Amino acid sequence: MAKLDPIVSEFETSEEAEAYDAWFRTKVQKALDDPRPGIPHDEAMAELTRRLEAKRRARGSLDA
Repeated sequence: MAKLDPIVSEFETSEEAEAYDAWFRTKVQKALDDPRPGIPHDEAMAELTRRLEAKRRARGSLDA
């Protein structure tokens, strides 16, 4: 098990890095293979902004 330098890698071993890389590549390929239509960037960002604002409002009402 090869140890990795923490300055060079966020993983402790090369096996961990390889496992993460395989997992990540699988996730990306699944996204690329997804037949559903894409969502335009502006629409996705607007939805995320709405969700974040709702969570901030909900959290604020709990603090009051």
